[in-house]
Amino acid sequence: MTPPTPTSYYRRRPGGFFEPTVHVQGVWNPTEQHMAPVSGLLVHAIEERLVREDLQLARITFEILGVIPRALTEITVTTIRPGRTIELVEAVLVAGGRPAVRAHAWRMARQRTVAVEGGAPEQLPAPETMPVWQGRERWAGGYIDSLEGRRAEASVPGRGQVWLRTDITLVEDVEVSPTAAFVGLVDTANGVLVREDPSKWMFPNIDLSIHLWRQPKAGWVGFDTTVVFGGDGIGLTSTTLHDVDGPVGRSEQILTVRPLPPAPDAPAPAPAPGLG
Repeated sequence: MTPPTPTSYYRRRPGGFFEPTVHVQGVWNPTEQHMAPVSGLLVHAIEERLVREDLQLARITFEILGVIPRALTEITVTTIRPGRTIELVEAVLVAGGRPAVRAHAWRMARQRTVAVEGGAPEQLPAPETMPVWQGRERWAGGYIDSLEGRRAEASVPGRGQVWLRTDITLVEDVEVSPTAAFVGLVDTANGVLVREDPSKWMFPNIDLSIHLWRQPKAGWVGFDTTVVFGGDGIGLTSTTLHDVDGPVGRSEQILTVRPLPPAPDAPAPAPAPGLG
């Protein structure tokens, strides 16, 4: 009998481990984890192990230390700078027996500032107003298969607007926060409006930085994205992030840009850090 398709990106396993399912599968290497669900899992681990209802996630930066193996995964969480109104937390994800991602998160006190609220960019058009995004036309892998997307008709390579969502839960039988679920899709920004054909060029990100000026809702994640390639092998993907109520923050991803071997029978390129 064919085993049932998993309904989550991860399953809990004894000893504090997480087992990635097929939905975590990366786009350039089928044996690695895509950085998007990894990001959500790290946020969930921070929120679960260091509970602070009085604080909210304001900024988190993920340093991608290399290929993230699709293997049993564990996370350690440490408070680096404790505080009553501001706190700095570190989380390290170990996969395949070695550190693969290091995250630093600033959490800040919740305040009532509605009287001075303002300055956010314009809201994206609703998802239902956009055509379907055909991610499988550009990308392979279980993670891409887990997504539903819409992309604005006016989008061009390297610039445009996209909405994404998934019905795959982050961790099996675990209720995660809207913020963790939202962050679990953000890294996809580097793949929704590519400048070049990913079968000819690699442009994985080696980091992901997210700034949030309000806490997002789970569900649709909106991307208003610009991708820039420099002339010396470095690129940058910059995105204003939205939920269905409007803009919530920004993300930045620095890219290593390199050509793929042109001959189809050439040896496969060495795995690059990051997952775009």
